[in-house]
Formats: sequence, structure tokens, C-alpha cells
Amino acid sequence: MTQNIKPTVSVIIAVYNGEKTIKRAIDSILQQTWPVNEIIIIDDGSTDNTRQVLADYKDKITTLHQQNAGVSVARNKGVEQAKSDWICFLDADDWYYPDRIKWHMEMIQQNPKLDFLTGDFDYIDENGNILRQSMQSTKCGSQLLQLAGDKSSVIMQGDLIGEFVEQHFGDTHTLTLKRADFFKLGGYPQGVAVCEDVNFLIRLCAVSRYIGVKTLPMAAYFIHSNSATRSDPLRAQQQTLLALQSLKMFIKETNNSLMKGLMKSIRHARLDLAYVLLKNNKKSQALQVVLPMIYEVPGIKSIKYILSVVKG
Repeated sequence: MTQNIKPTVSVIIAVYNGEKTIKRAIDSILQQTWPVNEIIIIDDGSTDNTRQVLADYKDKITTLHQQNAGVSVARNKGVEQAKSDWICFLDADDWYYPDRIKWHMEMIQQNPKLDFLTGDFDYIDENGNILRQSMQSTKCGSQLLQLAGDKSSVIMQGDLIGEFVEQHFGDTHTLTLKRADFFKLGGYPQGVAVCEDVNFLIRLCAVSRYIGVKTLPMAAYFIHSNSATRSDPLRAQQQTLLALQSLKMFIKETNNSLMKGLMKSIRHARLDLAYVLLKNNKKSQALQVVLPMIYEVPGIKSIKYILSVVKG
């Protein structure tokens, strides 16, 4: 049943030294076919001309400035200031497609029982080329695309949520959730330099039963050489593994499919870290990283992964 009440929505952007990209991000929100109720920008101690760029928007945005404290602190502060029932996020170097907000708001009106929403997006390189789409790159995403058929939206539930935990296709810029639920989960984890978004997403999945999925690309994820993952891949993969491992106690009391999904996600993280170690000629360390797969996720696939590392 479609609700007549129009959902209210705030968009939060945390930015640090984003003078080259923040305008594109903000403009993509202002150009939405479903106007947002407020745009909140948290300047996380930028030292470039970000503040001057933001000043040009005047009353079109709400701007908060803080000393550099990291993206989690910045996003949490933005949600604290928000007044809408629903929250969306956007990174300063990514951008929304025109119908991104409209699609999710209409899904919320049509199905009020949705716990949160996500969707597909494009990976775009520095030359503006679309490298791939997110959903078709994952097992869960491919299943949902097939389940949706000719429709452009679908509800993810049951064991599919566990597969989503294993390898998610939605990212920060396609996430829409209730502000109240954000606070119940304690927001984004502080002190987590990498993978804070995945940490939050998995915790959100653990308390959700019905997840709305838009199967059309909703936004662009900008791939560039200055990202944390590419500038220091070894540290990024180490932090990713630690962040995922810290979730085991949180997921422990939830259903079995979520735990299986988390352990498989940890297996992916172990393999990615091992490959980076191999590139740095640290084979013994790479083997130590992947050997726990044998008891964490028993099976032929784990054995194959370990053998691939043995072969280098």
C-alpha cells in the first residue's frame, strides 16, 4: 500500500580537502528530481579551499566545521544535526544520479516495512569511463537482478542478506536508512581508518529483515589513485580484516546465514591481504594470513585459496 505521507530526507557529506570534487557532489544533490529537505556538509578540518567552495552555496546547504577527526566522527555529527526521518550519505568525490533520492523515497512510500534501502552504482575512473556496475559483480547482486526480472526494484530478505554480508554491492552513496536506527546502532565506528562503512553496513544488516534494493545504477563511485586502498594497499587490507573480525561478537547471536556471510567476507579479506603480501615478497606472512580459512570456512574453496597463495 502506498503511503500519502511524503518521507523527509537529509543528505550528509563528510569532506576533507575536497575542493576539486565537492561542487560536483553538492550539485548532484541539488539537481535531484525529488528535492531533499536538507544538505549537511561537515568540513573535517580541510586545509585547501574547500571552505571557500562551500561558502558559495550560502543557504542551500548547512555547513559545519570541525578539527580533523576522521570520516566516522564527521558523519555521526552530521546525522546528529539532521532533522529528517531518513538519512542518506554521499562522499565528496562521488555523485548521485538525478533519480537516486526519488527511487528510494517512492519505495519507502510503497513499502513502509523496509528497514533500509540500497542499490546499484557505477564504478567510474578518472577519465569518466564506466568500468563496471556493482550488482552484477557480486553473487548476491546477480541473484537479485534475476529475481527482479523486468522490475527495477526488489526486496532482499532471508538468506540473501547473509550473502549480501559476504560481498555487498551497495555502498555509502546508495544507503538510505532511518535516522532513529542510525542512533540505535551507535553510528559509524570511531577510530576505524578503513572499512568503517562496511562495519556499519554489516551491523545494520544484523538488525534488518526487509531491505529495499534498486537494481538500476543510482550513483557514481569515483575510482582514483589517492584513495586509502590504492595509496597504501597493505595497510588498507590489514585494517579491513581487523574491522571485519571485530564484528564476530556482534553477529554471534543473530541468525546463522549472517554469520556464514561474515566469515566468508573475512575469507575474502584474508585472500586480498595475502595477495598484497605476495606482491611485497612476504610469502610466509601471506600463508599465515590465509591458513585460518581451514577452520573458519571449511571446504574446497578455502583449500583452493590457500593453494593459490602457496603457488604464489
